[in-house]
Amino acid sequence: MSSDVRGALADPPTWVADAVVCQIFPDRFRRSGRVREQRGLALQPWGTPPDGVGFQGGDLYGVIEGLDHLQQLGITCLYLNPIFSSAANHRYHAYDYLQVDPLLGGDAAFDALVVELKRRGLRLILDGVFNHCGRGFWAFHHLLENGASSPYADWFITERWPLNPYPANGEACGYHSWWSDPALPKFNHANPQVREHLLAVGEHWLQRGIDGWRLDVPDEVEPGFWVEFRQRVRRLNPEAWIVGEIWGDARQWLAGEHFDGVMNYRVAWSTLGWVADGRLQEGHARSSIPYGCISGDRYREVLLDTLQWYRPQVNQAQLNLLDSHDVPRALHMLQGDVAALKLALVLLFCLPGVPCVYYGTEAGLSGGAEPACREAFPWGDPGDWPQDLCSFIASLAELRREQPALRGAELKIELLPGPDGEQGLRLRRRDPGGAPAVELVVNRSRTSPLSLACSTGAVVWPPELVGGALPAALQPQTAMVLLSTASHC
Repeated sequence: MSSDVRGALADPPTWVADAVVCQIFPDRFRRSGRVREQRGLALQPWGTPPDGVGFQGGDLYGVIEGLDHLQQLGITCLYLNPIFSSAANHRYHAYDYLQVDPLLGGDAAFDALVVELKRRGLRLILDGVFNHCGRGFWAFHHLLENGASSPYADWFITERWPLNPYPANGEACGYHSWWSDPALPKFNHANPQVREHLLAVGEHWLQRGIDGWRLDVPDEVEPGFWVEFRQRVRRLNPEAWIVGEIWGDARQWLAGEHFDGVMNYRVAWSTLGWVADGRLQEGHARSSIPYGCISGDRYREVLLDTLQWYRPQVNQAQLNLLDSHDVPRALHMLQGDVAALKLALVLLFCLPGVPCVYYGTEAGLSGGAEPACREAFPWGDPGDWPQDLCSFIASLAELRREQPALRGAELKIELLPGPDGEQGLRLRRRDPGGAPAVELVVNRSRTSPLSLACSTGAVVWPPELVGGALPAALQPQTAMVLLSTASHC
């Protein structure tokens, strides 16, 4: 491989900077009624409060039916939580990586989805869980039936025989598993046959039409595996996007050998902590996601430090988010404050990186810690939704599409004091290609306007103010985007 080719494969694909992603939890997005394998089964009623074991019957035909809705939001890329055969509703317990779960419609539904996405010009990334599998995985089942005599015994890391896959309290399972959960046997990546099987899975679904991978807990896998994974994936599709689930500092993973970007939870907790303005839900902080109310100075520090860790191309390929299937929904963390959520969404779409909207955000879903954050989407009249944020999110996607500066990597942040003290921020985005600079001004105060005396330029967002005169002040809990034309006072 030439040095030019190696250099090209080290950078993220260029299409990613223009993407707007929606994360979908397949069992809870939409039930089509078209899956033969679901007929006669005891599925939970749609909209049942989510729990860890019930299936509500969302499927991939349902995703196809929801594409008009998603495109109206401005979505250009889908990220699906795992879709491979599994005995868990979240499908992180795979038992066959080469088959789409029959409850989701199987391979036929997947193929139909890919065809429709390509017809519409949309992208698709899948969730790859290659650190561990379910205890129903075919090779692990072979161990359970044959013990140490199984030819697959070295595919896993065993400690004693016989294995005990359903241990009682205080009993050991006899093998290494993810976070000591016996339901999730950990692969032995030192075994060449294990590596080859998983690498072949990565290639297989690219050949079937996907555009990239989101990789689950990749920092728990030997790094050399991901070097080979990237080489083989990008050799097959040089435009494939590879995103790792790394919650914090990912510098060792984003130098060009492993991933293009990561799930940027630093944007999530810092953005929610700032827009909450002292009213963030307590009880959910942990080391990997230290939720808490923060000052503007701290917010600026987190954002700029994170950007400085990585190359500009990487910053444009980060998967920025406010919430996901693993954490409470943003509206839950903001204690139902829809105005604060809107500010968080504005920031999500205006920061460097790829905005990712968790399904149901547009409908005002507000579930707490998992599994509560995995609710069924409330299809039907949007007037019956907790909130209807569809037009709001669509306007942000359009803004991002029309302003090249918002898709770049450069960011400057200024703190804006007001009557409530440190209540505002000004974010300036400049496009190296020469497009107009963009200025975002945000007022998080719930009570006090924020002066715009030092802002000049044409308003390009929100839509209701486009074409009008620049107001003298920004009202509480609102934001405005301008084409910037002058230096600030």
